[in-house]
Amino acid sequence: MSTAPLTFSPADRPDLLPGEEPAWEVALLFPRQGRWSEEEYLRLSESTNRLVELHNGRIEVLTMPTIAHQLIVKFLLRLFDDFVESAKLGQVLFAPMPVWLSPENYREPDITFCFTQRHRSAGGRYYKGIDLAMEVVSDDARSHERDYDQKRADYAAAGISEYWIVDPRQRLITVLALDGDKYAIHGEFRDGEHAVSRLLPGFGVDVTVAFTAAER
Repeated sequence: MSTAPLTFSPADRPDLLPGEEPAWEVALLFPRQGRWSEEEYLRLSESTNRLVELHNGRIEVLTMPTIAHQLIVKFLLRLFDDFVESAKLGQVLFAPMPVWLSPENYREPDITFCFTQRHRSAGGRYYKGIDLAMEVVSDDARSHERDYDQKRADYAAAGISEYWIVDPRQRLITVLALDGDKYAIHGEFRDGEHAVSRLLPGFGVDVTVAFTAAER
């Protein structure tokens, strides 16, 4: 680990009074980006109230969800859980909960689903892979890139059968189904349409109602 001195300029944080500068040296107690291990990530995620993910050995601090974001998650969770419970298909859970994708990748989908057999065989504190993931996209550009690009690649590489991207800004629900080692678009659903699952026949979401949930 490098012990090179860290420099701080008052111009970096004009809101701070003299003597209030962050203790930058504390950062040296943590691994460098790209060198975080699974154990180090889990220790951090279990000791902080921030949402953090591990991506290719790098720690990513996620945007804290807004009320509108959480109202949409709440609507989807209830609808999805009712469907799964009524058919006794498995378990629907929600963030924060790390999901193992590979030794250098842990993600925290907003909503996760596992068939009963996978759920019962999990064995540990967290799932090692899941069957379906849902992400509600936050407003910032970084979250948009993460959900549409990085997580699409990560979830496909981990063999997650289906991935739903729920985008309030575009009022669009994209359902991706695994085709080999990549996702194919099962459907792009907008206002007035029902987003439907390929993995779970009979499960669908009224797009207009889902996004209207944010206005409650």
